[in-house]
Amino acid sequence: MFMLKKSMNLGLKLINRRGIAALSALPETHQMLQKTCRDFADKELIPNAAKFDRKHLYPKEQIKKMGDLGLMALAVSEKYGGTGLDYLAYAIAMEEISRGCASCGVIMSVNNSLFTGLIEAFGNEQQKKEFIAPCTTGDEVGCFALSEPGNGSDASAASTTATLKSDHYILNGTKCWITNGYEANAAVVFATTDKGLKHKGISAFIVPKKSKGFSLGKKEDKLGIRGSSTCSLIFEDCEIPKENILGEPGYGFKIAMKVLDSGRIGIAGQALGIAQASLECAIDYSNKRMAFGKPISKMQTIQNKISEMALKVESARLLTWRAAWLKDNGQPYTKEAAMAKLAASEAATFCAHQSIQCLGGMGYVSDMPAERHYRDARITEIYEGTSEIQRLVIAGAVLKEYS
Repeated sequence: MFMLKKSMNLGLKLINRRGIAALSALPETHQMLQKTCRDFADKELIPNAAKFDRKHLYPKEQIKKMGDLGLMALAVSEKYGGTGLDYLAYAIAMEEISRGCASCGVIMSVNNSLFTGLIEAFGNEQQKKEFIAPCTTGDEVGCFALSEPGNGSDASAASTTATLKSDHYILNGTKCWITNGYEANAAVVFATTDKGLKHKGISAFIVPKKSKGFSLGKKEDKLGIRGSSTCSLIFEDCEIPKENILGEPGYGFKIAMKVLDSGRIGIAGQALGIAQASLECAIDYSNKRMAFGKPISKMQTIQNKISEMALKVESARLLTWRAAWLKDNGQPYTKEAAMAKLAASEAATFCAHQSIQCLGGMGYVSDMPAERHYRDARITEIYEGTSEIQRLVIAGAVLKEYS
């Protein structure tokens, strides 16, 4: 379990400035994890987050330290180099890391949920041994390639093709909006192996970056989370061994949907971290900013904003923990993961907006982190399923329950 296990063995000394009442009801391991991640974010991420954002820098040193702490494969079995904790621990860690730097949060999320976790769940023993371990230490990361220029939220409309030729597959097509694309040593790629079967003809493959015919598009210049790379993956007669297929041919769409459920818990954690950072920024500033002879935190208008922010954060946090608990206990959690992702992402957007309102003009300049939180929050309502898609997932599940 790397340094995380060692730090936990030092004993519990939980300092909880924000006072999560429910945290004390969690297992001691989770409380110590929260403290470890919060301290790391305070010391390593918050002082550097603005620089990563401003210069579009990949936080290589910090990601390596996160690997040393065991954060890059939290819920992966120790057998494959992971930390061996559960998804509740993952959600808690995601929030604390993202509170410090949302870019580090999404890098961690993709590596945990959509790469190492996916391969552990659906890969064979050889694939697990070959591809998981290098991405548990922070030295390397993986990526997840589902989206395409023309399919958007319709994941079943994959135009990237994979054609079987003797002992290998030939991939052709382009994947877009791929987080970790530039740094990843391998990608999980979804491609159509039988167009006649539509979504049942999609398969999943592990594609090493060194594969012939695999290239990268330009880095996207993004509104937020600018410390993480986002680019297109381009496959031009890209050859990969036949044994790099994940599961059975035609099982790719099911893999994608199952993995996105768990990935939404991670993005909910990221959104919670942004929301919490926005709330803390607003509280800190309003306690120091004087107007009419007193701190503006004494004014009812500011108090109303802070109370609404706190309510949304706490509500989304409990939804996120519930989704994680259901997954950890082998219960259906598709609806709950969608609820958590929807609530947390909208809380992030709301809190970032209200934080700027509390800061006034200071919230609009880069000297303060509020404007960065505002930009970072926006993507959480888009990737791994837009807010509109989450509502469809939730409605479908609820209607089915009552049918």
